[in-house]
Amino acid sequence: MAGKITYSEAGVNIAEADRAVASIRRMARSTFTKGVLTDIGSFGGCFQIPKLRQPVLVSSVDGVGTKLKIAFATGRHDTIGEDLVNHCVNDIAVQGATPLFFLDYLAVGKLDAQVAAQIVSGIARGCKANQCALIGGETAEMPGMYLDGEYDLAGSITGIVEKSSIITGARVRTGDVLLALASTGLHTNGYSLARKLLFDIAKLRLDTHLPELGAVIGDELLKIHRSYLKPLQALAQNKLISGAAHITGGGITDNLPRVFPKGLAGFIDTGSWQPPPLFDLLRHIGDVPEDDWRQAFNLGVGMIFVVPQSKADQAIRELRRLREKPWIIGHVGPQRRGGPRVEYR
Repeated sequence: MAGKITYSEAGVNIAEADRAVASIRRMARSTFTKGVLTDIGSFGGCFQIPKLRQPVLVSSVDGVGTKLKIAFATGRHDTIGEDLVNHCVNDIAVQGATPLFFLDYLAVGKLDAQVAAQIVSGIARGCKANQCALIGGETAEMPGMYLDGEYDLAGSITGIVEKSSIITGARVRTGDVLLALASTGLHTNGYSLARKLLFDIAKLRLDTHLPELGAVIGDELLKIHRSYLKPLQALAQNKLISGAAHITGGGITDNLPRVFPKGLAGFIDTGSWQPPPLFDLLRHIGDVPEDDWRQAFNLGVGMIFVVPQSKADQAIRELRRLREKPWIIGHVGPQRRGGPRVEYR
């Protein structure tokens, strides 16, 4: 008969968890807004809803995907939390919502309090930048579920919008202009294909410096998925947009049609921008078919606004006032019978 077995011997270190929670609590408190009613450690986070005439809550949940593999390999864990927050913020902001609060879920095989603190530092930084409170979460230590040094990270966000101000795309019309804002790299999509191309096929390393990128591969792949909250809010408040598409997994091809009424399509001018060198490099390495290339990656486009033609100049001026660099990437028109929802020209 075996002797006494402790929880620690089973693989769960409560003392390490306590250290992690202590540092997480400090960082989370730094994000608190006036709506937060409970401290970190409560069974549930409580948030007072701002007073609106007809408040509508908008929620979303997402993960970082296999970009985590880059964090594992480089030992850099302080950026992916910001990736996660910004991705979630963008997903609700395109519907006109202002972020209220965020919850994270970190699952590990063996908890390292220092690594957990790095991850949450990125989450807290993203929350503060988007004026969104980190009101709780879960850190789960599950021996045997993950390889040593690996973990999974996900988060959920809740925002609010006045019912009359929800951006649904229902007002999108033929002739509307498509305005684009650049991405900061791959953002959080396409990493499975990118890793296969760069490391399995090209046999490159994370510390390889590529002149065409002007950067080390690891740095390029860890560029933070940016937030588009401020430009979105500026255009929405001035009633300058009828739709907005966050360009994530599926690229422009799959994401832009999500804001179009039935029977309309987007016509993209491929000569209006040059995809950053990383995307051309990835395509060249694997001789990736053009359609796959466009669906796997954002190709340097992180956000597309659908703007009435009569308001396009004003929208461009507003974006430039915020030091953004918008460009006209295409227009909305009738979908050809049996044709795609997005056509590249």
